[in-house]
Amino acid sequence: MANPLHKKLEPYLGEFVYGGMDGCVTTFAVVAGSFGAGLSSSVIIILGFANLMADGFAMSVGAYLSHKTQRDNLQKQRRLNDQPAVPAQTAGESQKSPAWIGGITYGSFIAVGIIPMMIYLIDLRWPVERDLFGISCVLTALGFILVGWLKAYVNHTRIIVGIAETLSLGTLAALVAYFVGDFLKGLLG
Repeated sequence: MANPLHKKLEPYLGEFVYGGMDGCVTTFAVVAGSFGAGLSSSVIIILGFANLMADGFAMSVGAYLSHKTQRDNLQKQRRLNDQPAVPAQTAGESQKSPAWIGGITYGSFIAVGIIPMMIYLIDLRWPVERDLFGISCVLTALGFILVGWLKAYVNHTRIIVGIAETLSLGTLAALVAYFVGDFLKGLLG
C-alpha cells in the first residue's frame, strides 16, 4: 500500500523537480558567475533576486502555456476525429489545471532557488566571517540533494541514484556558470 504522503506528492513531482532544479541551478549560476567575475555581495543579492523572481515567473508562464497548449491540442485532435470529450483522468491527461502546474513550478523555483543565496542574505544581518561563496556551494549541493531525495522517495527508486543524478547535473551547470563568469572577467577586465 502506498504511503499517503506519496499520493499527495505524486501529481506535483514533475513540476516540483523541474522548477526546483532550475531555480537552484540558475540562481547559483548568478551567484557563481558574479563571484567568478569578482562582483560584490550586494550585487550578487540584487542579481540573484532579479533572476529568482523574473526567471521563476517566466518558467511558470512557460509551464502554464505548455500544458494549456498540450491540452488544447488534444481537444482539437478529438474534435477532428469526431471523438466525444473524454474526462481528463481516463485520457491520461494531467488532473491539474495549467494554472496549478504554473503555480507549482513557480513555488518550487522560489523555494529551492533561494537556497544558494541564503548565506548572502544571512551575511547582510549577521556578518559571516567565512567564505560566502564556499558556503553557497555547500547550500546549493544540499538543494540538489533535497530535490534528488524527494524525486527518488516519491518514485520509489534508489535514493542514492536520485541524489547522484541531481547533484551531478546541478554541479555541472554550476561549474559552467562559474567558469563563464571567470572567463568574462578575464576577457573584459
